[in-house]
Amino acid sequence: MSAFSATLTGPVLVIGAGLLGASAGLGLRNLGYTVYISDISPTVEAVAEDIGAGTSLRAVAEEWGAEAGFVLEPQLVVVAAPPDVTAELVVKALGEYPQAFVIDLASVKSAILADVLASGADATRYLGTHPMAGREKSGPVAARGELFAARPWVLCEHPLVRRELVKLAQQVAVELGSTVTFLDASEHDRTVALISHVPQVMSSLLASRLQDTPLYALGLAGQGLRDTTRIAASDPNLWVQILAANAQPVVQTLYGVREDLERLISTLEAPTDSGSRLDIAQLMSEGNHGVARIPGKHGGAPRAFTQLTVLVDDTPGTLSRLLHEIGELGVNLEDLRLEHSPGAPVGMAEISVNPSEHEKLVDDLTGRGWKVVT
Repeated sequence: MSAFSATLTGPVLVIGAGLLGASAGLGLRNLGYTVYISDISPTVEAVAEDIGAGTSLRAVAEEWGAEAGFVLEPQLVVVAAPPDVTAELVVKALGEYPQAFVIDLASVKSAILADVLASGADATRYLGTHPMAGREKSGPVAARGELFAARPWVLCEHPLVRRELVKLAQQVAVELGSTVTFLDASEHDRTVALISHVPQVMSSLLASRLQDTPLYALGLAGQGLRDTTRIAASDPNLWVQILAANAQPVVQTLYGVREDLERLISTLEAPTDSGSRLDIAQLMSEGNHGVARIPGKHGGAPRAFTQLTVLVDDTPGTLSRLLHEIGELGVNLEDLRLEHSPGAPVGMAEISVNPSEHEKLVDDLTGRGWKVVT
């Protein structure tokens, strides 16, 4: 029988006290596990401890002193470091903690797995994972114990990995509220290139066009620009590492984007030529078909919702009152988007509901005095 348990009991050592590491620590601590946290930066590690993400490994070692011989024997090591140092830290952890399983949370997988296998370390105790969660903010102060709730968590099995580790990693993901998906490392990297890395590139490229735009023009921007540039606020240093580590899958997707862009440019250079309007319509329609395939709120097959827009006064408590009244009416809110232009006295709450509830909700909200646009 294997000496390694497939059930997590702890303790857990989190290496890297940034957003993901500190969030994992918070979540695991909230579940009752003993968590230690370590970071190359003493300040970051101390902040992570202060917010409750785990006990500072550096502080414990200093408290015990070198002569006391404090030895940590974690059951699980979670490496939550930038991609360019993840493999090195995984290999180090496999050597320092021979009785521990090791997983990482990096957003690229193939290069890390290749480096771990090439190192000669015990790769049977390593599993690459990727929780598809994050925020535009970084660092432990942005950490949330519920960061992984209702988000996918990818486990990338490889031929050498112990089955106990796969089960234990699955337990961690599920207990932190995630839904587990299994992909091999190469398929993972191709997938995230399309659904995560290229969207970041496109958002940043669009936002870069705004650098010299007059402020009065930006003041006219609607929600569309805000939506498409939101993730352009992400950390450039992290994205240098991600894009470099996953360059080829990203490039393959960008080739297709380039073809479509060149097609559109060619069409718009002669917009009145025969067939031009049809080509524009086809491009837009292809986008319609693509976005319709994105799963709905609860995953699985896409669901068709209907929308209504409610005008919301820009005063404290108004939005909260709207949501409370929708709950009183017994309507399940499938999605909510807010749009508000600076200086405007009202905002717009775009609400998505099941089609069967749409007409009644419009009537009920109107009857309660809300201004509703359908």
